[in-house]
Amino acid sequence: MLRAKRPRVEVMQAQMPDRVWDASQLAEFLNAVSGERLHPFFRLAAFTGARRGELLFLHWGDVDLDNEAPHIVVRGTVSIVGGRRVDGTTKSGRVRMVGLDLGTVAVMRAWRARQEDERRFADGSWRGARRVFLTELGSQLPPDRPGEVMRRVIVEHNNRLGSPPLPRIRFHDLRHTHATLLLRAGVPVHVVAARLGHVDPAITLRVYAHVLRDQASGVAEMFAQVVEEAMTPAVGALQATEDVRAVSKPVTKPSDAVESCVVSRAENAQVRA
Repeated sequence: MLRAKRPRVEVMQAQMPDRVWDASQLAEFLNAVSGERLHPFFRLAAFTGARRGELLFLHWGDVDLDNEAPHIVVRGTVSIVGGRRVDGTTKSGRVRMVGLDLGTVAVMRAWRARQEDERRFADGSWRGARRVFLTELGSQLPPDRPGEVMRRVIVEHNNRLGSPPLPRIRFHDLRHTHATLLLRAGVPVHVVAARLGHVDPAITLRVYAHVLRDQASGVAEMFAQVVEEAMTPAVGALQATEDVRAVSKPVTKPSDAVESCVVSRAENAQVRA
């Protein structure tokens, strides 16, 4: 297989996300695209951050839906070179494992069953290998097909009365949306980098620097809140200790001088009377 070149720094600047969806917008799109045959393609892209070419390359042998920790193994990618479809290694040249949530596992199980039905229906016309995403007849899925479906679904959704409009983004921006939502949720940069297949977390830091800056703006208040929450019980406990000491303090017998003063005052009172 061909090996993809690692992107240069100047190329990385061009890959910086221009627009991403928030969680509610992503959910709205996934709901809108749920009736499409390629819905599992979009679900897997949004919930793993995998690139389009990596999903086109994916084989069922690299999809583990029955493990206690379900996952996919990203081994390669599909590219168009000189108008010809080419299988190659991932952009970093490394294989990575990406965990799956239970909802995505259910979607992929249903997709596997549907593909088996399509295979039986096509009979001898089925031309595909054990790739996860193929056409209804088992041929290789055109790389532009997911983008075409995505653009059409967004337009149809935005033309529907009463639906909040979805910003138009590219298919690749699902990957940026995945990373952005994870970082905003507080997932460490190195964990996000591993899911995305970045060979160095510094790449993630450069591409998503704007997200990290937004997160940093509230760090001071977050730290103060944590410490103040820890201090409040401690102050309460200290006050409770002082109260207990005050209540349990023994009553001492008056000194002789005090008793003498009290007796003297009593005698003077009797004389005046």
